[in-house]
Amino acid sequence: MAEQNSPGGVTAGSIAVHERGVPLAGPGTGRKTPDARPPAIESRDVDDFAPVAGREEDWRFTPVKAIRGLLDGTAIADGDISIAWDAPDGVTITRVGADDKRIGSAALPADRAAAVALAKSEGALLISIPADLVVDKAITVSVKGSGGTAYGHLVIDVAHGARATVVLDHAGSGTFSAGVEAVVGDSAHLTLISLQDWEDGSTHLGQHSALVGRDASFKAAHVTLGGSVVRLTPRVRYSGPGGDAELLGLYFADEGQHLEHRTLIDHQAAHCKSRVTYKGALQGKSARTVWIGDVVIGAEAIGTDTYELNRNLLLSDGARADSVPNLEILTGEVIGAGHASTTGRFDDDQLFYLQSRGIPADDARRMVVRAFFAEVIQKIGLPDLEERLLAAVDAELAGASA
Repeated sequence: MAEQNSPGGVTAGSIAVHERGVPLAGPGTGRKTPDARPPAIESRDVDDFAPVAGREEDWRFTPVKAIRGLLDGTAIADGDISIAWDAPDGVTITRVGADDKRIGSAALPADRAAAVALAKSEGALLISIPADLVVDKAITVSVKGSGGTAYGHLVIDVAHGARATVVLDHAGSGTFSAGVEAVVGDSAHLTLISLQDWEDGSTHLGQHSALVGRDASFKAAHVTLGGSVVRLTPRVRYSGPGGDAELLGLYFADEGQHLEHRTLIDHQAAHCKSRVTYKGALQGKSARTVWIGDVVIGAEAIGTDTYELNRNLLLSDGARADSVPNLEILTGEVIGAGHASTTGRFDDDQLFYLQSRGIPADDARRMVVRAFFAEVIQKIGLPDLEERLLAAVDAELAGASA
Protein backbone atom coordinates (compact mmCIF):
# COMPACT_ATOMS: atom_id res chain seq x y z
CA MET A 1 0.00 0.00 0.00
CA ALA A 2 1.29 3.44 -0.91
CA GLU A 3 0.12 6.54 0.93
CA GLN A 4 0.95 10.22 0.76
CA ASN A 5 -0.55 13.09 2.69
CA SER A 6 -0.45 16.77 1.84
CA PRO A 7 -2.18 19.90 3.14
CA GLY A 8 -5.72 20.17 1.82
CA GLY A 9 -5.85 16.52 0.86
CA VAL A 10 -6.45 13.36 2.85
CA THR A 11 -5.35 9.86 1.93
CA ALA A 12 -5.77 6.67 3.88
CA GLY A 13 -5.89 2.99 3.16
CA SER A 14 -6.04 -0.46 4.63
CA ILE A 15 -5.15 -4.02 3.74
CA ALA A 16 -6.66 -7.06 5.44
CA VAL A 17 -5.05 -10.33 4.38
CA HIS A 18 -6.32 -13.85 5.10
CA GLU A 19 -5.48 -17.24 3.64
CA ARG A 20 -8.28 -19.78 3.40
CA GLY A 21 -10.08 -17.87 6.11
CA VAL A 22 -7.08 -17.74 8.48
CA PRO A 23 -5.95 -14.17 9.28
CA LEU A 24 -2.38 -13.31 8.33
CA ALA A 25 -2.74 -10.00 10.17
CA GLY A 26 -4.26 -9.39 13.57
CA PRO A 27 -3.81 -10.54 17.18
CA GLY A 28 -0.62 -12.46 17.70
CA THR A 29 0.90 -11.47 14.37
CA GLY A 30 2.27 -8.08 15.33
CA ARG A 31 0.11 -6.38 12.70
CA LYS A 32 -3.27 -4.74 12.97
CA THR A 33 -6.27 -5.89 10.96
CA PRO A 34 -8.85 -3.18 10.18
CA ASP A 35 -12.27 -3.71 11.70
CA ALA A 36 -14.39 -6.04 9.60
CA ARG A 37 -16.96 -4.34 7.40
CA PRO A 38 -20.60 -5.04 8.25
CA PRO A 39 -22.33 -7.68 6.10
CA ALA A 40 -23.29 -6.26 2.73
CA ILE A 41 -26.98 -5.80 1.99
CA GLU A 42 -28.50 -5.96 -1.47
CA SER A 43 -32.25 -5.61 -1.76
CA ARG A 44 -35.10 -4.06 -3.72
CA ASP A 45 -36.86 -3.25 -0.45
CA VAL A 46 -36.05 0.25 0.83
CA ASP A 47 -36.95 -0.79 4.38
CA ASP A 48 -34.11 -3.33 4.39
CA PHE A 49 -31.72 -0.36 4.62
CA ALA A 50 -31.50 1.65 7.81
CA PRO A 51 -32.19 5.40 7.58
CA VAL A 52 -29.05 7.37 6.76
CA ALA A 53 -27.83 9.76 9.45
CA GLY A 54 -24.56 10.70 7.77
CA ARG A 55 -22.27 9.09 10.33
CA GLU A 56 -22.23 5.68 8.63
CA GLU A 57 -18.98 4.60 6.99
CA ASP A 58 -20.57 4.58 3.54
CA TRP A 59 -22.05 8.06 3.97
CA ARG A 60 -19.69 9.99 6.25
CA PHE A 61 -18.07 11.92 3.38
CA THR A 62 -21.36 12.71 1.61
CA PRO A 63 -23.36 15.94 2.20
CA VAL A 64 -26.40 13.96 3.34
CA LYS A 65 -28.52 17.04 4.09
CA ALA A 66 -28.33 18.07 0.44
CA ILE A 67 -29.73 14.73 -0.78
CA ARG A 68 -32.09 13.85 2.07
CA GLY A 69 -35.14 13.53 -0.18
CA LEU A 70 -33.37 10.93 -2.34
CA LEU A 71 -32.60 8.86 0.74
CA ASP A 72 -35.96 8.87 2.50
CA GLY A 73 -38.09 8.89 -0.66
CA THR A 74 -39.72 12.26 -0.03
CA ALA A 75 -38.32 13.79 -3.23
CA ILE A 76 -41.27 13.73 -5.63
CA ALA A 77 -40.63 12.76 -9.25
CA ASP A 78 -41.67 16.10 -10.73
CA GLY A 79 -38.66 16.62 -13.00
CA ASP A 80 -38.57 17.25 -16.70
CA ILE A 81 -35.97 14.73 -17.91
CA SER A 82 -35.73 13.82 -21.58
CA ILE A 83 -33.99 10.61 -22.66
CA ALA A 84 -32.98 10.05 -26.27
CA TRP A 85 -30.93 7.28 -27.81
CA ASP A 86 -29.22 6.29 -31.02
CA ALA A 87 -28.35 2.67 -31.77
CA PRO A 88 -26.92 0.89 -34.83
CA ASP A 89 -28.77 -1.89 -36.64
CA GLY A 90 -29.10 -5.10 -34.65
CA VAL A 91 -29.27 -3.37 -31.25
CA THR A 92 -32.68 -3.26 -29.57
CA ILE A 93 -33.64 -0.52 -27.11
CA THR A 94 -37.00 -0.82 -25.35
CA ARG A 95 -38.71 0.21 -22.14
CA VAL A 96 -39.64 -2.64 -19.79
CA GLY A 97 -41.85 -2.77 -16.71
CA ALA A 98 -40.73 -3.04 -13.10
CA ASP A 99 -41.51 -6.79 -13.10
CA ASP A 100 -39.02 -7.57 -15.88
CA LYS A 101 -36.63 -10.25 -14.59
CA ARG A 102 -33.62 -8.59 -16.20
CA ILE A 103 -33.85 -5.74 -13.69
CA GLY A 104 -31.54 -6.73 -10.86
CA SER A 105 -29.73 -9.40 -12.90
CA ALA A 106 -26.35 -7.66 -12.49
CA ALA A 107 -26.93 -6.52 -8.91
CA LEU A 108 -29.66 -5.35 -6.60
CA PRO A 109 -29.45 -1.98 -4.85
CA ALA A 110 -26.63 -1.88 -2.31
CA ASP A 111 -27.65 1.28 -0.44
CA ARG A 112 -30.80 3.14 0.50
CA ALA A 113 -30.53 5.75 -2.27
CA ALA A 114 -30.27 3.04 -4.94
CA ALA A 115 -33.25 1.18 -3.48
CA VAL A 116 -35.38 4.35 -3.49
CA ALA A 117 -34.37 5.09 -7.09
CA LEU A 118 -35.27 1.58 -8.27
CA ALA A 119 -38.63 1.69 -6.49
CA LYS A 120 -39.52 5.03 -8.07
CA SER A 121 -38.18 4.31 -11.56
CA GLU A 122 -41.19 2.13 -12.47
CA GLY A 123 -39.24 0.01 -14.91
CA ALA A 124 -36.12 0.41 -17.00
CA LEU A 125 -34.66 1.23 -20.37
CA LEU A 126 -33.26 -2.01 -21.78
CA ILE A 127 -30.42 -2.17 -24.31
CA SER A 128 -30.04 -5.64 -25.83
CA ILE A 129 -27.03 -6.67 -27.92
CA PRO A 130 -27.57 -10.14 -29.43
CA ALA A 131 -24.99 -12.92 -29.40
CA ASP A 132 -21.83 -12.50 -31.49
CA LEU A 133 -22.86 -9.07 -32.80
CA VAL A 134 -19.93 -6.67 -33.14
CA VAL A 135 -21.25 -3.11 -32.89
CA ASP A 136 -18.77 -0.76 -34.57
CA LYS A 137 -20.57 2.47 -33.72
CA ALA A 138 -21.10 3.64 -30.14
CA ILE A 139 -24.63 3.34 -28.74
CA THR A 140 -25.54 6.70 -27.21
CA VAL A 141 -28.09 7.50 -24.51
CA SER A 142 -28.55 11.20 -23.76
CA VAL A 143 -30.18 12.26 -20.50
CA LYS A 144 -31.04 15.95 -20.25
CA GLY A 145 -32.73 17.61 -17.31
CA SER A 146 -34.77 20.78 -17.21
CA GLY A 147 -35.27 21.08 -13.47
CA GLY A 148 -37.07 19.06 -10.82
CA THR A 149 -36.41 15.50 -9.63
CA ALA A 150 -36.38 12.34 -11.72
CA TYR A 151 -35.55 8.67 -11.24
CA GLY A 152 -34.43 6.09 -13.76
CA HIS A 153 -32.91 2.69 -14.43
CA LEU A 154 -30.91 1.29 -17.34
CA VAL A 155 -30.06 -2.34 -18.11
CA ILE A 156 -27.48 -3.28 -20.75
CA ASP A 157 -27.61 -6.93 -21.77
CA VAL A 158 -24.62 -8.04 -23.87
CA ALA A 159 -25.08 -11.63 -25.03
CA HIS A 160 -22.37 -14.26 -25.56
CA GLY A 161 -19.52 -13.14 -27.83
CA ALA A 162 -20.96 -9.69 -28.60
CA ARG A 163 -18.95 -6.46 -28.50
CA ALA A 164 -20.34 -2.96 -27.96
CA THR A 165 -19.71 0.53 -26.60
CA VAL A 166 -22.39 2.50 -24.75
CA VAL A 167 -22.08 6.21 -23.96
CA LEU A 168 -24.34 7.78 -21.32
CA ASP A 169 -24.35 11.56 -21.56
CA HIS A 170 -25.91 13.46 -18.63
CA ALA A 171 -26.48 17.19 -19.04
CA GLY A 172 -28.90 19.98 -18.18
CA SER A 173 -30.21 20.76 -14.71
CA GLY A 174 -32.16 19.05 -11.97
CA THR A 175 -31.92 16.14 -9.55
CA PHE A 176 -31.43 12.65 -10.97
CA SER A 177 -31.12 9.36 -9.09
CA ALA A 178 -30.75 6.27 -11.24
CA GLY A 179 -29.27 2.80 -11.47
CA VAL A 180 -27.26 1.30 -14.32
CA GLU A 181 -26.75 -2.43 -14.79
CA ALA A 182 -24.53 -4.18 -17.31
CA VAL A 183 -24.64 -7.94 -17.83
CA VAL A 184 -21.67 -8.98 -19.96
CA GLY A 185 -22.09 -12.52 -21.27
CA ASP A 186 -19.37 -15.12 -21.64
CA SER A 187 -16.60 -14.08 -24.08
CA ALA A 188 -18.35 -10.74 -24.64
CA HIS A 189 -16.97 -7.21 -24.29
CA LEU A 190 -18.60 -3.97 -23.20
CA THR A 191 -17.20 -0.47 -22.91
CA LEU A 192 -19.45 1.80 -20.85
CA ILE A 193 -18.76 5.54 -20.67
CA SER A 194 -20.78 7.74 -18.33
CA LEU A 195 -20.39 11.51 -18.56
CA GLN A 196 -21.73 13.79 -15.83
CA ASP A 197 -21.72 17.27 -17.36
CA TRP A 198 -24.56 18.80 -15.36
CA GLU A 199 -25.17 22.49 -14.82
CA ASP A 200 -24.46 24.18 -11.50
CA GLY A 201 -26.95 23.31 -8.77
CA SER A 202 -27.69 19.81 -10.12
CA THR A 203 -27.55 16.56 -8.16
CA HIS A 204 -26.85 13.07 -9.46
CA LEU A 205 -26.77 9.79 -7.53
CA GLY A 206 -26.16 6.47 -9.25
CA GLN A 207 -25.24 2.85 -8.60
CA HIS A 208 -23.52 1.39 -11.66
CA SER A 209 -23.20 -2.41 -11.49
CA ALA A 210 -21.58 -4.87 -13.88
CA LEU A 211 -21.66 -8.67 -13.92
CA VAL A 212 -18.77 -9.98 -16.03
CA GLY A 213 -19.05 -13.46 -17.52
CA ARG A 214 -16.52 -16.19 -18.18
CA ASP A 215 -13.59 -14.92 -20.31
CA ALA A 216 -15.49 -11.64 -20.81
CA SER A 217 -14.13 -8.10 -20.53
CA PHE A 218 -15.66 -4.89 -19.24
CA LYS A 219 -14.31 -1.35 -19.35
CA ALA A 220 -16.07 1.58 -17.72
CA ALA A 221 -15.10 5.26 -17.68
CA HIS A 222 -16.83 7.72 -15.36
CA VAL A 223 -16.17 11.35 -16.24
CA THR A 224 -17.60 13.88 -13.79
CA LEU A 225 -17.25 17.58 -14.54
CA GLY A 226 -20.57 19.24 -13.63
CA GLY A 227 -23.14 19.23 -10.88
CA SER A 228 -23.13 20.50 -7.32
CA VAL A 229 -23.39 17.03 -5.74
CA VAL A 230 -22.53 13.88 -7.69
CA ARG A 231 -22.17 10.50 -5.97
CA LEU A 232 -21.55 7.42 -8.13
CA THR A 233 -20.90 3.87 -6.93
CA PRO A 234 -19.43 1.69 -9.72
CA ARG A 235 -19.44 -2.01 -8.75
CA VAL A 236 -18.08 -5.09 -10.57
CA ARG A 237 -18.44 -8.78 -9.88
CA TYR A 238 -17.61 -11.88 -11.92
CA SER A 239 -19.90 -14.80 -12.82
CA GLY A 240 -17.11 -17.04 -14.08
CA PRO A 241 -13.33 -17.40 -14.38
CA GLY A 242 -11.20 -15.43 -16.81
CA GLY A 243 -13.07 -12.13 -16.50
CA ASP A 244 -11.28 -8.83 -17.03
CA ALA A 245 -12.52 -5.46 -15.74
CA GLU A 246 -11.07 -1.96 -16.02
CA LEU A 247 -12.57 1.07 -14.27
CA LEU A 248 -11.41 4.53 -15.32
CA GLY A 249 -12.37 7.80 -13.71
CA LEU A 250 -11.79 11.49 -14.41
CA TYR A 251 -13.22 14.32 -12.32
CA PHE A 252 -12.63 18.08 -12.05
CA ALA A 253 -14.17 19.90 -9.09
CA ASP A 254 -14.65 23.65 -8.83
CA GLU A 255 -15.64 25.75 -5.85
CA GLY A 256 -18.89 24.51 -4.30
CA GLN A 257 -18.81 21.09 -5.99
CA HIS A 258 -18.85 17.73 -4.19
CA LEU A 259 -17.85 14.89 -6.53
CA GLU A 260 -17.76 11.42 -4.98
CA HIS A 261 -16.91 8.05 -6.53
CA ARG A 262 -16.97 4.74 -4.66
CA THR A 263 -15.68 1.73 -6.58
CA LEU A 264 -16.03 -1.92 -5.56
CA ILE A 265 -14.39 -4.84 -7.35
CA ASP A 266 -15.69 -8.11 -5.90
CA HIS A 267 -13.45 -11.01 -6.90
CA GLN A 268 -15.21 -14.27 -6.06
CA ALA A 269 -14.31 -16.20 -9.26
CA ALA A 270 -10.89 -17.62 -10.08
CA HIS A 271 -8.32 -16.20 -12.50
CA CYS A 272 -9.93 -12.79 -12.99
CA LYS A 273 -8.23 -9.45 -13.48
CA SER A 274 -9.13 -5.88 -12.53
CA ARG A 275 -7.55 -2.46 -12.88
CA VAL A 276 -8.87 0.79 -11.38
CA THR A 277 -7.43 4.19 -12.36
CA TYR A 278 -9.11 7.38 -11.14
CA LYS A 279 -7.65 10.87 -11.46
CA GLY A 280 -9.06 14.16 -10.26
CA ALA A 281 -8.22 17.85 -10.17
CA LEU A 282 -9.64 20.42 -7.75
CA GLN A 283 -9.69 24.20 -7.82
CA GLY A 284 -11.56 26.60 -5.58
CA LYS A 285 -11.72 27.09 -1.85
CA SER A 286 -14.59 24.67 -1.21
CA ALA A 287 -13.97 22.14 -4.00
CA ARG A 288 -14.36 18.64 -2.58
CA THR A 289 -13.78 15.17 -4.05
CA VAL A 290 -14.04 11.71 -2.54
CA TRP A 291 -12.73 8.45 -3.95
CA ILE A 292 -13.23 5.19 -2.07
CA GLY A 293 -11.75 2.12 -3.73
CA ASP A 294 -12.71 -1.29 -2.32
CA VAL A 295 -11.35 -4.57 -3.65
CA VAL A 296 -12.41 -7.89 -2.13
CA ILE A 297 -10.68 -11.15 -3.10
CA GLY A 298 -12.68 -14.16 -1.93
CA ALA A 299 -11.30 -17.47 -0.72
CA GLU A 300 -12.06 -19.18 -4.05
CA ALA A 301 -10.66 -16.36 -6.21
CA ILE A 302 -7.28 -17.93 -6.80
CA GLY A 303 -5.13 -16.42 -9.53
CA THR A 304 -6.57 -12.93 -9.04
CA ASP A 305 -4.62 -10.01 -10.51
CA THR A 306 -5.78 -6.59 -9.27
CA TYR A 307 -4.48 -3.08 -8.80
CA GLU A 308 -6.15 0.26 -8.04
CA LEU A 309 -4.74 3.76 -8.35
CA ASN A 310 -6.05 7.19 -7.37
CA ARG A 311 -4.27 10.49 -8.03
CA ASN A 312 -5.52 13.93 -7.03
CA LEU A 313 -4.12 17.29 -8.09
CA LEU A 314 -4.86 20.34 -5.91
CA LEU A 315 -4.76 23.50 -8.00
CA SER A 316 -5.67 25.99 -5.26
CA ASP A 317 -5.69 26.42 -1.50
CA GLY A 318 -8.74 25.19 0.38
CA ALA A 319 -9.61 22.32 -1.96
CA ARG A 320 -9.91 18.91 -0.29
CA ALA A 321 -9.57 15.41 -1.72
CA ASP A 322 -10.33 12.31 0.33
CA SER A 323 -8.84 9.12 -1.06
CA VAL A 324 -9.31 5.76 0.67
CA PRO A 325 -8.17 2.53 -1.01
CA ASN A 326 -9.12 -0.72 0.76
CA LEU A 327 -7.98 -4.24 -0.10
CA GLU A 328 -9.32 -7.40 1.54
CA ILE A 329 -7.68 -10.70 0.60
CA LEU A 330 -9.07 -14.07 1.70
CA THR A 331 -6.62 -16.27 -0.21
CA GLY A 332 -2.85 -16.30 -0.53
CA GLU A 333 -2.96 -17.67 -4.09
CA VAL A 334 -3.03 -14.41 -6.02
CA ILE A 335 -0.95 -13.18 -8.95
CA GLY A 336 -0.90 -9.61 -7.69
CA ALA A 337 -2.89 -7.28 -5.46
CA GLY A 338 -2.01 -3.69 -4.67
CA HIS A 339 -3.12 -0.09 -4.53
CA ALA A 340 -1.72 3.43 -4.50
CA SER A 341 -3.14 6.81 -3.59
CA THR A 342 -1.62 10.29 -3.71
CA THR A 343 -2.90 13.82 -3.24
CA GLY A 344 -0.55 16.68 -4.03
CA ARG A 345 -0.29 20.30 -5.02
CA PHE A 346 0.53 21.71 -8.42
CA ASP A 347 4.21 21.24 -9.30
CA ASP A 348 5.72 24.71 -9.51
CA ASP A 349 8.97 23.26 -10.87
CA GLN A 350 7.16 21.99 -13.95
CA LEU A 351 5.60 25.40 -14.49
CA PHE A 352 8.94 27.14 -14.10
CA TYR A 353 10.57 24.76 -16.58
CA LEU A 354 7.92 25.43 -19.23
CA GLN A 355 7.87 29.18 -18.63
CA SER A 356 11.65 29.34 -18.85
CA ARG A 357 11.27 28.11 -22.41
CA GLY A 358 8.94 30.92 -23.37
CA ILE A 359 5.58 29.27 -22.70
CA PRO A 360 3.05 31.66 -21.07
CA ALA A 361 1.92 30.75 -17.54
CA ASP A 362 -1.69 29.86 -18.49
CA ASP A 363 -0.54 27.65 -21.38
CA ALA A 364 2.02 25.94 -19.15
CA ARG A 365 -0.60 25.26 -16.50
CA ARG A 366 -2.93 23.80 -19.14
CA MET A 367 -0.17 21.54 -20.50
CA VAL A 368 0.62 20.12 -17.06
CA VAL A 369 -3.02 19.37 -16.25
CA ARG A 370 -3.62 17.84 -19.70
CA ALA A 371 -0.63 15.56 -19.16
CA PHE A 372 -1.98 14.58 -15.73
CA PHE A 373 -5.28 13.41 -17.24
CA ALA A 374 -3.78 11.91 -20.42
CA GLU A 375 -3.46 8.38 -18.98
CA VAL A 376 -7.20 8.16 -18.39
CA ILE A 377 -8.43 10.02 -21.48
CA GLN A 378 -6.33 8.01 -23.92
CA LYS A 379 -7.71 4.72 -22.60
CA ILE A 380 -11.32 5.66 -23.40
CA GLY A 381 -10.80 4.73 -27.03
CA LEU A 382 -13.18 7.19 -28.73
CA PRO A 383 -11.22 9.99 -30.46
CA ASP A 384 -14.17 12.42 -30.69
CA LEU A 385 -14.95 11.98 -27.02
CA GLU A 386 -11.30 12.33 -26.06
CA GLU A 387 -11.17 15.70 -27.83
CA ARG A 388 -14.35 16.80 -26.06
CA LEU A 389 -12.87 15.91 -22.66
CA LEU A 390 -9.62 17.77 -23.32
CA ALA A 391 -11.65 20.81 -24.36
CA ALA A 392 -13.70 20.52 -21.17
CA VAL A 393 -10.52 20.41 -19.05
CA ASP A 394 -9.26 23.52 -20.88
CA ALA A 395 -12.57 25.27 -20.19
CA GLU A 396 -12.33 24.43 -16.48
CA LEU A 397 -8.85 25.93 -16.32
CA ALA A 398 -9.89 28.99 -18.35
CA GLY A 399 -12.77 29.61 -15.96
CA ALA A 400 -10.42 29.60 -12.99
CA SER A 401 -8.03 32.10 -14.56
CA ALA A 402 -10.75 34.45 -15.87
